[in-house]
Amino acid sequence: MAAQISPTAVLLIILAALVVGAGAGFAFGSSRAKRDVTEQIEKAESRGINKGIEQRKREAEAAIGSAEKEAERIRTSAAKEAEDRKKAALVEAKDEIFKLRTDAEKEIKDRRSDMSRQERRIQQKEENLDKKTEHFERKEEQLQNKIHQAEERLAEAEEIKKAGTEEIERLKKSEIDMLERISEFSKDQAKEYLLEKLDQELVHEKAVKITAFDQQIKSTCDDIARSHISMAIAKCAAEQVSEVAVSVVPLPNDEMKGRIIGREGRNIRSIEALTGVDLIIDDTPEAITLSCFDPVRREVARIALEKLIVDGRIHPASIEEKVDKARREVEKRIKQEGERAVLETNVHGLNPELIRLLGRLTFRTSYRQNVLNHSIEVATLSGILASELGVDANMARRAGLLHDIGKALTAEIEGSHVAIGVDVCRKYKEPAEVIHAVEAHHNDVEPRTAIACIVQAADAISAARPGARSENLESYIKRLQKLEEICMSYEGVEKCYAMQAGREVRIMVKPEIIDDERMVLVARQIAEQIENDMEYPGQIKVNLIRESRAVDVAK
Repeated sequence: MAAQISPTAVLLIILAALVVGAGAGFAFGSSRAKRDVTEQIEKAESRGINKGIEQRKREAEAAIGSAEKEAERIRTSAAKEAEDRKKAALVEAKDEIFKLRTDAEKEIKDRRSDMSRQERRIQQKEENLDKKTEHFERKEEQLQNKIHQAEERLAEAEEIKKAGTEEIERLKKSEIDMLERISEFSKDQAKEYLLEKLDQELVHEKAVKITAFDQQIKSTCDDIARSHISMAIAKCAAEQVSEVAVSVVPLPNDEMKGRIIGREGRNIRSIEALTGVDLIIDDTPEAITLSCFDPVRREVARIALEKLIVDGRIHPASIEEKVDKARREVEKRIKQEGERAVLETNVHGLNPELIRLLGRLTFRTSYRQNVLNHSIEVATLSGILASELGVDANMARRAGLLHDIGKALTAEIEGSHVAIGVDVCRKYKEPAEVIHAVEAHHNDVEPRTAIACIVQAADAISAARPGARSENLESYIKRLQKLEEICMSYEGVEKCYAMQAGREVRIMVKPEIIDDERMVLVARQIAEQIENDMEYPGQIKVNLIRESRAVDVAK
C-alpha cells in the first residue's frame, strides 16, 4: 500500500528548496561583486604606481644633477688648493735651500779661519822649537866643554891621589917600622893583641848583659807563670780521696761468713777463682775484706758478693751467675763514668771506644790517685791555662783529658802508658796536637807545641799537690801488674790473678793446650822467670789450676 505524504511535510520540503536556492544565488552574486571590486582596485593601483615612479625618477634626476654640480665644485676647489700648496711648498723649499747654503758658507768660512789660526800657531811653535833647538845645541856644546875640563881635572886629581896614597903608604910603613922598633911588636902581633883585648872586653860585657837580661826574663816569667798557675788552681778546686787496695763488704750477721766459705771452702774458692780477689774473713764482726790491687776486679767481687748476700743462695752456680751480672754492671758504670768525664770537661767528638777507655780509668790509680779524676783535673787546668795564654782551650782540654788514656790498657798491652796512649789516639784519629801532647807529657819526646807544655804543667800541678799521690802503693801495684804480665806471657794461660798481696799467683790454664804433665814444667818456668825478672820480699807461690767441664741439659 502506497505511502501517503502529509501536507506539512510537503510544505517543509518547498521551504527547504527555497532556502537552498536563495543561498546559492546570494553566493554567486557576492562572488561576482567581489571580482568587480578587485579589478577596479588593481586598475587604480596601476595608475598610482606609474605616477609615483615618474615622480621618483624626476626627483632622482634632479639629485644626480645637484651631485654632479657639487662634485665639479669640489674638484675645482681641490685642484686650486693643491696648486696653492704646491706653490707654498716651492717657496718654503727655496727658503730652506737658501738658509742651508748660507749656513754652509758661514761654516766653511769659520773653518777656514780656524785653519788659518792653527797654521799660524804651528808656524809659531816651529819657530820656537827651532830657537830651543839652537839653545840646547849651545848648551850641549858648553856641557861637552865642561865635561872635557872635568875629565882633565879628574885625571890630575887621580895623579895627585896616587902620589898622595904612595906618600901615605910610605909614611905608614915608616911609622909601623918605627913603632915596631920602639915596642918590639910586629904589625901582626900588635893587631892580634888589640883584637884579643877587644874580644875579652866584649865577652865580659855580653856576659854581664846576658846575665842581667836572663835574670829579668826569669823573674818576669816566674811572676807570669805563678799568676797563671795560681789562677788556674783557684778555679779548679778538685777534691781528692786516696784510693786503697781493699774494700769492706758489710754482712747482716756473722753466720753469713760460714755460708760464704761454703762446704770445705768451695764457695770462697769459687769466688776467688772467678774474680781474682782475695776474700779475707777474720774476726772483724759482720764484715768481709776484699783485697786486690785491680779496682775493677775488686768492684766486680764487691757487687757480686752483695748480690749473693741479698739473694741468700750461695753455691758455685749462683756465684758464677752473680759474677757475670756484676761484670755487666761494672761495664755499664765504666761507660757512664766516661760520659761524665766528657761532659764535665766539655770535650766533644770523642770516639765511643775512647769514652769507654776513659771510664775504665775510674778503676785505675796512680800513686793512690784516681786516674780518671786526675785526667779531669788536668783537662780543667789545661783549659784554664790555655785561655790565659791565648791558646786553643778546647784542644788543650782534649789533650789533658786523654794524656793518661794508655793507663786503661797497661794491664793488657805491653809497653809504657805513654806509648800505648799514643797508639790509641792514632787509632781513633785524634788531632796531631793531642797525640804530641800525650807523647810529650813525660818528656819521652821534646814538647814542640804550647799545648804540650800546658798539659805537662797541668799534669805536674795535679800530681804534686800534697796528699794526691803515694809512692809506696804505686810501687806495690806495679809489682803485682808485672807479676801478672809475666804469667800471661806463656802460651796456654787463660787468666792470671795476683793474690795474697803478691805472695801467691793463681793461673788458670786452657786444658786443651796444657795437660797435667806439662803443668809442672810451666809452673817451674814461670817461677824461674819471676826470680830472674822481679825484686820482691819473701816468697811467691805459683799455683796453676787446670779445670775441665762437661755441660749437658736435661729436658
